[in-house]
Amino acid sequence: MSDDLIHNPKGGMPRLLAIMRRLRDPETGCPWDIEQSFASIAPYTIEEAYEVADAIQREAWDELKGELGDLLFQSVFHAQMADEAGLFDFGDVADTMSDKMVARHPHVFGAESREKSAAQQTRDWEAIKAAERAGKAETGVLDGVALGLPALMRAVKLQKRAARVGFDWPSTEEVIDKIVEEAQELREADDPAHRAEEFGDLLFVMANLARHLKIDPEEALRAANAKFSRRFRAIEAALAEDNRRPEDSSLAEMDALWDAAKAREKS
Repeated sequence: MSDDLIHNPKGGMPRLLAIMRRLRDPETGCPWDIEQSFASIAPYTIEEAYEVADAIQREAWDELKGELGDLLFQSVFHAQMADEAGLFDFGDVADTMSDKMVARHPHVFGAESREKSAAQQTRDWEAIKAAERAGKAETGVLDGVALGLPALMRAVKLQKRAARVGFDWPSTEEVIDKIVEEAQELREADDPAHRAEEFGDLLFVMANLARHLKIDPEEALRAANAKFSRRFRAIEAALAEDNRRPEDSSLAEMDALWDAAKAREKS
């Protein structure tokens, strides 16, 4: 394989595909890359997707290009392994995605009118997806909800599917009542396995509450994580002014510093 394309800074997508082929070459490639499989790379794919989301949330536009590149490389990696196994190649991936987008947007690429609301388009999209699942013999309501999704995201998707056929609480108040019930069951759990089960049930209902409130639970938790990190760093900064660290402080003092950081944010 010639190195001309690999070292061409303007080589674009062909260059990236050539680099991936070289990395996986059994004779001249990278030993680590050669040893990888779909299963071993999958966690990195998920991680890179979250790093893209993180850059967007922080509005770190100077970082986003690199993070999108990292995520694209994951698709290239999987496609290369699939090509080696005789399954498909990157061109097939691109063609499949293009076919899907054309089929799911008949109001853009077909004869349907564009004069429809976003809500109607969402309903049409779901109808098209349901027809696609039926074509794959996915006849169950919950079929096709990926097992590899983050658990909180998958919980919401499962609940949305069930809600489409009427399996849902009629109001938010009933979901909140269920949260109180699950919290009490968690309180009463008397062994580790039972506590883990009840804790899972409580999280599942919390995800359902988020759905009823039209809140993205992943986004809400990311925001809560960011808020916690920001306020805890404020505690560390305040203690550092006295040349101290959190382990040199007391819980009462750190609570007071937390409240002060919270008050500054709200002022």
